[in-house]
Amino acid sequence: MKIYVDFDDCICETARNFSTLAVEMFDIHVPYEKIKYFDLDKSFNLSDEQFDQFMIRGHEPEVLLSYDETPGASSVINEWISCGHDVSIITGRPFSVYEPSRQWLDNHGLKNVRLYCLNKYGRDSFIYSDYSLELEDYYKMKFDFAVEDSPKAFRFFDHLPDLKVLVYDRPWNRDTEFKNDNYIRCLDWNQIQEIVRKHQDI
Repeated sequence: MKIYVDFDDCICETARNFSTLAVEMFDIHVPYEKIKYFDLDKSFNLSDEQFDQFMIRGHEPEVLLSYDETPGASSVINEWISCGHDVSIITGRPFSVYEPSRQWLDNHGLKNVRLYCLNKYGRDSFIYSDYSLELEDYYKMKFDFAVEDSPKAFRFFDHLPDLKVLVYDRPWNRDTEFKNDNYIRCLDWNQIQEIVRKHQDI
């Protein structure tokens, strides 16, 4: 099987880190459970200037490397790889942070998983690489499962009508109405693992 896995808030705790960062940088206190929007400028009520500073700081290598792993992520992904599944981490992070993102994966035992930076939201100045994707490249790829947290990313699955989308439960997606029964809310990686296992047995 081919499996798409998002990076931030699926395999690492990015939003929890940003909640702490907002306090450190601007004395803005928004607990993780109160982050209601994927757009962090809206969630933290930041000005354009503050948001730019926030994103620059949040993407500095030492900050990216400090993010905690989402419990169970690496062990499940490695199990999939050992079973012969084709797993790709596809992130909306800019390609400029590919190297520290790759290092984070390696540090967390995910040396055998591929990482692609996809220009999901038109924010990246595209740099061609074997590990960077524009949408036209991405739409040529096929997947059986996707692990994703962002409602804004769901539109990138419309070309795959049989795709099972395992939505990692986060505060900013709890009010989202799913398009169809292919979207399944998952509370943790154990649940994600069980759903994929059951599909293998069908």
